[in-house]
Amino acid sequence: MTDPILDIRNLSVRYRGTPDPAVRGVSFTLGRERLGIVGESGSGKSTVGRALLKLLPTAEITAERMQFEEVDLLNAPERRMLKLRGRRMSMILQDPKFSLNPIQRCGHQIAEAYRTHVRASKAEAKAKAVEMLAAVQIRDPERVYMLYPHEVSGGMGQRIMIAMMLLTDPDLVIADEPTSALDVTVRLQVLNILDALVRDHGIGLIMISHDLNLVRNFCDRVLIMYAGQVVETLDAADLDHATHPYTRGLLAAQPRIGGDRSALPVLERDASWAQTGATT
Repeated sequence: MTDPILDIRNLSVRYRGTPDPAVRGVSFTLGRERLGIVGESGSGKSTVGRALLKLLPTAEITAERMQFEEVDLLNAPERRMLKLRGRRMSMILQDPKFSLNPIQRCGHQIAEAYRTHVRASKAEAKAKAVEMLAAVQIRDPERVYMLYPHEVSGGMGQRIMIAMMLLTDPDLVIADEPTSALDVTVRLQVLNILDALVRDHGIGLIMISHDLNLVRNFCDRVLIMYAGQVVETLDAADLDHATHPYTRGLLAAQPRIGGDRSALPVLERDASWAQTGATT
C-alpha cells in the first residue's frame, strides 16, 4: 500500500489499575478504503478507535509506530491532537442521544464544530452546516437546523452526527457502531450515505462493528479481534474463506434467512487464541 493514511505497529493499551492490557500487539495499515474491525463486546474494538484519537486519558498507550499521515500520534502533544480531532480525524459514535447536547439546537452544534476548526463567520458556518445536512439526505435542512436533539428521530440524529463529523472534510473517519441503534431500513440509508461520502471525498474509514454481515457487504478489508488482539485479517469478500476457528465460529453463529430451524452452534473458545497473533 502506497502512502497509507494510517500505519499502526504493535499497538497496546492498558487501562489504569488493570493487570492485563485491553489491546495488545495490534498492527494494520489504512489507505483510502473502508476497513472493518469486528469482534464481540470486550474484544478491544472501540479501545483501538479511541486510542488512535488519544481519547483514553487514564490508559497507557504504547506502540512501535502510530503514524497518521505526517503526524506521529504516539508522541503528539495534546495541543496538536486538539487540532487534529474533528479537523482531520473524526469519530462517529454509536448513539446520537448521548453525543448531542440536549439543550442546544442541532444546527448550532454543527456550526460550532465547524467554527472550532475553520475561520468563518456565524453566517458562513450556518450555510456550511445546512449544506452538510442536505448532503446526508436530510429533507428541509433549514428546519432541521433549528430543531433540538429530542425533536429528531434516531436515524436523523445519526445523520446529524455524520454531518458534523464530515463537515471539515477529514482524511480519517472512525465509525464506532454507527448503525446499531437503527432499524434495518434506516441502517441501509445511513450506510449508503457513508459509502457515498467516503468515495466522493476519498476518506479512509474504520468501521467498528460486531455485525459480520454489515462489514462483509460494506467494507473492503476486515480485522477480526479476540481478547484484545487481531487474530485474522482478510478481504471482506473472502470472509467465507476465513481460516481462524474464532472467525469461523462467529460466522456459524449467525442466523440466515431461509436457513434451517435448528439451534445455532455455540462458539467453543480455546485458550490458545488469546496467545496467538494475526493470520493474513
